[in-house]
Amino acid sequence: MTYLLTVTSGLVTAVSLATAALADEATAIESAESAAPAAVAAGATIYSVDASGAMTTLREGTNGFWCMPDYPGSPGPDPMCGDANSMEWVMAWLGKKDPPKGKVGFMFMLSGGSDSSNTDPYATGPAEGNNWVTTGPHVMVVNATDMMAGYPAEPTPDTTQPYVMWAGTPYSHLMIPVN
Repeated sequence: MTYLLTVTSGLVTAVSLATAALADEATAIESAESAAPAAVAAGATIYSVDASGAMTTLREGTNGFWCMPDYPGSPGPDPMCGDANSMEWVMAWLGKKDPPKGKVGFMFMLSGGSDSSNTDPYATGPAEGNNWVTTGPHVMVVNATDMMAGYPAEPTPDTTQPYVMWAGTPYSHLMIPVN
């Protein structure tokens, strides 16, 4: 009888954990999809990134776009989606490597974001002098450094108009509000 109770308890625990994991996965997919127009998000590959930077595929896509859910370690919501070129840019940024030459990318953050420091690509939270910005819904053009001349690149931008984030770094990109 003790054996049966132990097995039953183990099965109930396993089912509960599996159900929680599926609910968490569904929530993550919903968060990721909120970053792009429905027509893009519906066919996008959905990735999740853990605190160490390891990526897990939650859903395979069909349209060449990818999306990631809000990262809970950041101060605000920040789900994002992008094309294949922007993924190469993101991987270079995360790996602290130079972005690929000649591959302009496009990204969506239609849920807005407490993005990061406007001057330090590796700041992990708001701090004195790191120019943290919070933006509304926006899109980004990445890896187009030579094409951003003439756009504001101040450390404390007006986030209601296009501006350059991370100016002067290999990861500078154009932020374009959509509201």
